[in-house]
Amino acid sequence: MNLKKIKLLVLDVDGVLTDCKLYIGGEGEVMKAFYGLDGLGISIALRNGLEVAIITGRDSKIVPYRCGELGIKRYYLKIKNKTEKLLELMQELHLTKDEVAYMGDDLNDLAPMSSVGCKLAPVNAVAEIKAIADYVTAAEGGKGAVREVIEKILQAQNKWEKIVAGFRIQGTGDRQ
Repeated sequence: MNLKKIKLLVLDVDGVLTDCKLYIGGEGEVMKAFYGLDGLGISIALRNGLEVAIITGRDSKIVPYRCGELGIKRYYLKIKNKTEKLLELMQELHLTKDEVAYMGDDLNDLAPMSSVGCKLAPVNAVAEIKAIADYVTAAEGGKGAVREVIEKILQAQNKWEKIVAGFRIQGTGDRQ
């Protein structure tokens, strides 16, 4: 796993960006809880040359809204074949598998994870996902796992210290 080469981080939603709880009312999905530290990490990643994309099997009005807040332009909902969509995205961006990291937590992430050079899993992922992961986070999905991997990638690319130094000087708010 060479994090220096990573140009694209692909994320699942439920169990990766959220704690995997689904709040569903009579009219359908009502709410998902996202973690602010993950959000700021995504904003930082996007501003520092690390593309972030989302591929999810669920349909959700909440995901496009959250992506808009964070600046994620590539998000795909109701995807039956995540691997096919991932490979299309890699081809569109002219990326090799060694330039792509994928973070998933459940069985439907096994195939797409096998198509990338860097396989990531939150600590609360199912055993089959953790078994193939190159890196398992200390943080749980929806509780800082995404931020943890973004920091690792940007540290490997020698960008993190400059980012932190910039926040020390600016001390301003940011999208999270």
